[in-house]
Amino acid sequence: MKRALPLRSATAVAVAAVLVGATAGCGGSGGSGGGGGHADRAGRVTVWSLKDTALNPLQAKSVRTYNAAGPKSQATLATFENDPYKAKLASSLGTAATPDVFLNWGGGNLADYVEAGRVADLSGELDATFRDEFLHSVLAAGTVGGNVYGIPMQGVQPVALFFNKDVFAQAGIGAAPATWQELLDDIDALKAAGVTPIALAGSQSWTELMWMEYLLDRVGGPGVFAAIQAGKAGAWDDPAVTAALRMIRELVDRGAFGTDYGSVGQDSGGADALLSKGRAGMELMGSWEYASQLASAPGFVKGGKLGWSTFPTVPGGKGDPKDVVGNPSDFFSVAAGSGHLADAADFISKTVTQPSYVTGLISIGQVPAVAGIEDQLTSGPNASYTTFVYEMVEHAPSFTQSWDQALSPATGQAMLAALQKVFNGTSTTREFVSTMDALHAR
Repeated sequence: MKRALPLRSATAVAVAAVLVGATAGCGGSGGSGGGGGHADRAGRVTVWSLKDTALNPLQAKSVRTYNAAGPKSQATLATFENDPYKAKLASSLGTAATPDVFLNWGGGNLADYVEAGRVADLSGELDATFRDEFLHSVLAAGTVGGNVYGIPMQGVQPVALFFNKDVFAQAGIGAAPATWQELLDDIDALKAAGVTPIALAGSQSWTELMWMEYLLDRVGGPGVFAAIQAGKAGAWDDPAVTAALRMIRELVDRGAFGTDYGSVGQDSGGADALLSKGRAGMELMGSWEYASQLASAPGFVKGGKLGWSTFPTVPGGKGDPKDVVGNPSDFFSVAAGSGHLADAADFISKTVTQPSYVTGLISIGQVPAVAGIEDQLTSGPNASYTTFVYEMVEHAPSFTQSWDQALSPATGQAMLAALQKVFNGTSTTREFVSTMDALHAR
């Protein structure tokens, strides 16, 4: 589910007080506040982020609060649109124009910058007590080689299974499927009821990737993808990869996604509409789905017709049923070329876990990656859902980052193209593995 601020969150961002989802990927502003080279910014910590109509006011407030406390270096915030930001960041890190603090998405993107020597190791700057304030499964996505390079600064976005309660009831289904066999049985029941069992925006392959991510975890455990991510020889040849691909083909051949999924779009809200309008029973999607549905089909959500659950277990699988996949969070990192390393780390430590910032994130519909906030979520808006999301991540033994974020951009794009061919039946499982093996060997 790669999208460094995926468009898949665009709808959610517009709903300021709604819920999880606007985080992993919503744009950045056309530059409010500077960002020049070191020569003209003595005594300033420049902070680069993305334009987000809900988040930016909270960030600006945190900067004002930080500066009012009289730090050694005053902080300034600059925000950018998504695509320009990525280009500007890539061209600025390592130059005199580098920011001090910058937003990134962890995983493969962050690892590439670390390997190039562009990111500062924060392990010695931020003590263990501070790091323990975060959910460890989320902080892991900002950790490279055992060292901390990124600190969570937004909400969490695990992938969950959503369903239409009315459609389930009409098909004689009492609850969300907890096992693979129950999922297959529900697919058959929904087909018999005349609806598409699972909404899938197959025109955008990142939506298909979620199925591969969860199935591989459930079949082989998180270590299989960890080996792939680490670049180990033969990692794509693991039997669990083939098994997961075959299960995907089983779903397709069974009619789980209907016959027109290849023409359905996610950014246009096509799959969401299938679910809310009762033309599909289920949808596997990131946690921003709730906010998206609340924005596009408020009656569906407020009427209690939207349900959610964890991904089913797989018989004989090695993965823990509590494992999750998705986008752990967005992160703040410090540029290795910053002239204000200690001050930049000080800014991060005194903003992202402050009670006012955490409360602010909850108020705009995010579930912060901060430990011990259950009571705040329980008493907040959309409590049943936010609590579900938080507990999902808090109790996860492993939180595997979306593969197209965790892998290098080139590998991620090749993988998405190859996986889409498997879904469409134009490539075999063996061909998928061979394609990724060949790319892996380069």
